[in-house]
Amino acid sequence: MAMPAPDTSGLTEAQRTAIGRALAAGQEGVLRFWDRLDAAGRARLADDLAAIGFAELERLVADLVIGGPRPVEIDPAGIVPAPVARLAEREAGGAEDARFRNTGEEALSAGRVAVLTVAGGQGTRLGFDGPKGCYRLGPITDRTLFRHHAEKVLAISRRHGANIPWLVMTNQANFEAVGDYLADQCFFGLPADNVFVFSQGMMPAVDREGRLILSQQDRLAMSPNGHGGTIAALRDAGLLEKLGELGVDTVFYYQVDNPLVDVAAAEFVGRHLAAGSEMSLKVVAKRDAGEKVGAVVQRDGRLEVIEYSDLPGELATATEAGGGLLHWAGSIAIHIFSVAFLKRLADTDAGLPYHRADKKVPFVDTSGRVVNPGEPNGIKFESFIFDALPRAERALVVECAREREFAPVKNATGVDSAESCRAMLVEEWARWIETAGGEIPRNEDGTVNGRIEISPVFAPDARALKKKLKPGFKMKPGVDLLLHAAG
Repeated sequence: MAMPAPDTSGLTEAQRTAIGRALAAGQEGVLRFWDRLDAAGRARLADDLAAIGFAELERLVADLVIGGPRPVEIDPAGIVPAPVARLAEREAGGAEDARFRNTGEEALSAGRVAVLTVAGGQGTRLGFDGPKGCYRLGPITDRTLFRHHAEKVLAISRRHGANIPWLVMTNQANFEAVGDYLADQCFFGLPADNVFVFSQGMMPAVDREGRLILSQQDRLAMSPNGHGGTIAALRDAGLLEKLGELGVDTVFYYQVDNPLVDVAAAEFVGRHLAAGSEMSLKVVAKRDAGEKVGAVVQRDGRLEVIEYSDLPGELATATEAGGGLLHWAGSIAIHIFSVAFLKRLADTDAGLPYHRADKKVPFVDTSGRVVNPGEPNGIKFESFIFDALPRAERALVVECAREREFAPVKNATGVDSAESCRAMLVEEWARWIETAGGEIPRNEDGTVNGRIEISPVFAPDARALKKKLKPGFKMKPGVDLLLHAAG
């Protein structure tokens, strides 16, 4: 039996239109508690519905939901290894590397580069209730991820004598919390008018029949639209235009949970610019065939990243003559974009494709009670920034050393954890000191005998530290070493 027309008196014209679109799309189930809701509750639900593009939702349901998960069909015959600027070649580059570094430094000094930190995640898997960027990771000081990254931007701004814009993308749920936190901390010394906090978009979750899920009687279950939503979010926040006004033509992109990243590294920026690249990315050699990182490959002359779950087994395990993985290049979410490329993508009607993600989605049962499911019950739609790669007319892939630039904080303990990240940070800082001629006490297993922490404001990299470290420096065994400087 058809549902009676809901009472929409008291709603705005836009809210009534949204209700009508939901009914026309066959999503009347979201109104099943309508008669129980007060005026404010009806307005909230109508506003949630107004944010949905029902034509797009219908297409996604048809393509990704109905009929269950469908494996991505990839023809292995059309895929070859991506051309990569290999680490060994770069380390032996000499004059060429210096040329790239100079090009990057000139761009940084001219204010042509902005830094974009993707910080939409929550610290749930770390046992932390709050934005992941507020997670305390400093081995000695307990500094937060946000402070660590902000001080990197501040340090390179001072090095190059330019105000480098810091763009911080959140999701709608933590937008206010992140903005308030950074403001309360006075943006860690960065000019307030040079820090831009903005939010990515949201997408509704659906059940396996494509029906919208209610998280509350008056709210839809919504989730961030993935890091691929960065481009539309920049456009909608007016930041692509703002970057143009500031004279910025290059954006360095990375994720907040990787404190080891070499932010806006001059050599990488220089390589990107010298190649005339629209999108560049760094890769590491995969640990093994099953590591959960996207594989960077070339298909029909175009570079692309194939998600680890979509990579055919025969490609994942294929080896070179020497026994190493053929498709060894793992994407680590460190990119450089030209602003012109971002604008071109933002202006096109065909956005980045969405992918299906089966998740546990809290929902309201028939009685109106909120249920937290123990197994995946819903489907979320996410887009990935690396899907922009095949659309770039010119692209560049550069290998980096995992231990120097990739220490993701995903879990509380174990692999890719806060624990492993702190150890990698300490080891990297120890290498800086040893490279500068200092001595580091080490245990029998080679690990550092003590804790080290170097503020980016004191020294953002080994080159800067070498200029500050006193000759004959020796770290005392078992004693914490903290090198920091006031803002």
